[in-house]
Amino acid sequence: MSIYSTSRTGGQILVDALRIHGVERVFCVPGESYLAVLDAFHDARDAIDVTVCRQEGGASYMAEAYGKLTGRPGICFVTRGPGATNASIGVHTAFQDSTPMLLFVGQVAREQTDREAFQEIDYRQMFSHVAKWVVQIDDAGRIPELVSQAFHRAVNGRPGPVVIALPEDMLTEAVRVADAGAYKPIVPSPDREDMAVVRTLLAHAQRPLMIIGGGGWTAQAVADMQAFAERFDLPVAASFRCQDLFDNTRPNYVGDLGLATGPDLFAGVRGADLLLVVGARLGELTTAGYTLVDIPVPKQKLVHVHLGIEELGRVYQPTVGINSGMAPFARAACALEPVAHVPWKTHTAALRAAYVGALEPLPSPGPVQMSEVVRWLSEHVPADTILTNGAGNYSGWLQRYFQYKGFRTQLAPTNGSMGYGVPAAVAAKLTVPDRLVIAFAGDGCFLMNGQELATAVQYRANVIFVVVNNGMYGTIRMHQEREYPGRVSATDLVNPDFVMFARAFGCHGELVESTAQFAPAFERAVASGKPALIEVRVDPDALTPRLSLSEIRARALASLKG
Repeated sequence: MSIYSTSRTGGQILVDALRIHGVERVFCVPGESYLAVLDAFHDARDAIDVTVCRQEGGASYMAEAYGKLTGRPGICFVTRGPGATNASIGVHTAFQDSTPMLLFVGQVAREQTDREAFQEIDYRQMFSHVAKWVVQIDDAGRIPELVSQAFHRAVNGRPGPVVIALPEDMLTEAVRVADAGAYKPIVPSPDREDMAVVRTLLAHAQRPLMIIGGGGWTAQAVADMQAFAERFDLPVAASFRCQDLFDNTRPNYVGDLGLATGPDLFAGVRGADLLLVVGARLGELTTAGYTLVDIPVPKQKLVHVHLGIEELGRVYQPTVGINSGMAPFARAACALEPVAHVPWKTHTAALRAAYVGALEPLPSPGPVQMSEVVRWLSEHVPADTILTNGAGNYSGWLQRYFQYKGFRTQLAPTNGSMGYGVPAAVAAKLTVPDRLVIAFAGDGCFLMNGQELATAVQYRANVIFVVVNNGMYGTIRMHQEREYPGRVSATDLVNPDFVMFARAFGCHGELVESTAQFAPAFERAVASGKPALIEVRVDPDALTPRLSLSEIRARALASLKG
């Protein structure tokens, strides 16, 4: 491209670059450190929607959720110092979830650096461990070059977050510079030899298991992977919080490897003679604390397919390591000739039967049965409904009892970050307004970003927020009772009236105190035509889908006595 005939400020060059790279929405909390960018957004308001959030953590979560949902980098702008530290939670989430994301941070003026100026932080040091790349643009003339590099780094290889620091005076500097073109994803593909080895290993397997997860998926890749699994009658498990990568209602789906995994699937991993791992890193939660697969050489034959070449052999030595994008691998897998004999048909059927059996609601203490609530939702909401959640024991009911039926119907943080569900749901509803979006949060989880109800109301993002209120930090109480039974410390919560809280923001509010009340409350919430919150008050003893708080404590006390 030719150099502009007139000069532009750094802020104008940056916003022009975002338009060229196809950015349609950014999430932000405004700050004086990047006023020149905000001014440039005013001129680009017909092309780029600017969503103003109430806290930088919420803004960065929204950008991460956008990136996860669309596969395109989510864009977040925050101010220096406190703004950046608040936003770091979304960067860490994007890093562990392999989500493309760009965080732009206002920075002190160049002449003030290294003096500990007002809100000054060295972002290269701060974000070096949780971002793919951190750069500070000190010359406005290099904005097109470095922003292009940021987009390419965010989407290529293992997707992830990139942080770009913007000195305040650089953004007001006027220069003449040529724009760069739009970024182009570069996706590696498996070669024929790789796929021939995969088929040979399948032909000799007795108890194979496919595990899918990670980032870089597309709807077509998911469809191709499902077709491949069905042609070979392979049992398929999802890695932690990646259940929407395979239709849970299909006969090959056998459950997820995470916090709500049943003993049959754990046994299926340990007893497999071939693990075909596509996209997943085989992290701590997917491997039950690295106990399901031996390190460094698994006893199972391991085919590991991953976008990031640095992941292959990082923890586990694969029998075959394939550096490939999900779409090219799934397409190549679909083209494989089926093996003549499939001895694992009964094995697949048995794992599927165990998964289906675990969908039957188990009774728990109190008048609200969360298992029945989640099963009702699973059976009644549209197949393309998006469910979001943060972290907490309440999410165990979602992982166990909800069946995800389509690609990108689950937005949840694999890094176990609380406060994610509310802002993620707002971002999802703004991105795909015609789809139903439901945010689940515990009482502790909700209040970490509950202020983003204001963002939902401001932009008419009609999310249904479900707050599961048990008056405690449930996950920590669970571990506390296991390790120090009866010695409650720092886990009790005193909560507001969540219905009144929601109505104060302009949301519709509902209170549910029994299972039978949930369905009509949910239907009223959907019909309200505005953001709605349903507070579900559950018995504090109903701590997990399998065990009550009392049972956990009793077992721990018995173990101490023994």
